[in-house]
Amino acid sequence: MSDQASPRPGFWAVARSPRMIGFLLLFLLAAGVCGRLGMWQLDRAYERAELAQQHALAEAEAEAEAQGPDGLGELLRPQSTFPGELVGRKVWVEGEYEAEGQLLVAGRALDGETGFLVLTPLRVSDDGTGGESWADLSGPPVVPVVRGWVPTADAAALEVPSGQVRVTAYLQASEADGTGGLPEGQTDSISSAALANVWGNPIYGGYLVLIDSDPAQLAADEGGPQVLPRPTIEGGTGVNVQNAFYALQWWIFGAFAVLLWVRLVRDEAAGGRKRGDGVSSGIAGLPDLPVAPREAAGEAAGEASGEAPDGPVRNQRA
Repeated sequence: MSDQASPRPGFWAVARSPRMIGFLLLFLLAAGVCGRLGMWQLDRAYERAELAQQHALAEAEAEAEAQGPDGLGELLRPQSTFPGELVGRKVWVEGEYEAEGQLLVAGRALDGETGFLVLTPLRVSDDGTGGESWADLSGPPVVPVVRGWVPTADAAALEVPSGQVRVTAYLQASEADGTGGLPEGQTDSISSAALANVWGNPIYGGYLVLIDSDPAQLAADEGGPQVLPRPTIEGGTGVNVQNAFYALQWWIFGAFAVLLWVRLVRDEAAGGRKRGDGVSSGIAGLPDLPVAPREAAGEAAGEASGEAPDGPVRNQRA
């Protein structure tokens, strides 16, 4: 007698099984995590644009009120985190340059020409707070000052003003640590954390880009450093495409998790047919399970004795 196949289970019948419900909850959790990570990346994509808008608004208000630069310590305390909206804000600070700590920042371009930034530590004596900003610290802080750009490491261009100096400058955020490997007296990044190891603490969390100073340093047309333009938030004029692409990737991963569950249910339903002896006839897309060894052995023995699988074969005489 031929085997009778059991009815094929439907999609929803398989989907409602405890095993598939468990898989569904797991995949929905994964999709939720992917969706949340996508939203986080999208927020990051717009973060620079929002900071740029805040910065432009602050500059517009400052110009409308015709107010002068703020004291450095009124906006940024030493040993504190640098807020992104302070990029490009005008500040003043007084102190003395420490010429022995001056560094050249290599590989910086200005007007299409590659040269060096002149980075000089300024030991602060007044940042607008009367010393209150560093009262709880070990002593007067140091602030990195980019005094300008030079095409070569010419000694005359690197001359540092001596004595007390009042600096007016733009604020800029600290950079990440560089890779190093440069000659002595050079660096490839303006990192407050790295500079603290060279100049000592306390130190401000950002650096200054010089506008002018009193007394004035050697002018650019006399061979001195060329002052830099006002810093801006890089990439802040629109959506960060890289972060937006990462957000799309996370959402695709989340959708894939749900589709994977649907495919799993469909494959389970397609492979759910049973033979009469209860052995599965195979999962969709895969070959049927092999015949049990004892069944194969029985069939082989029957063929050797002249019996067909369905019964004995009677010899017929001519």
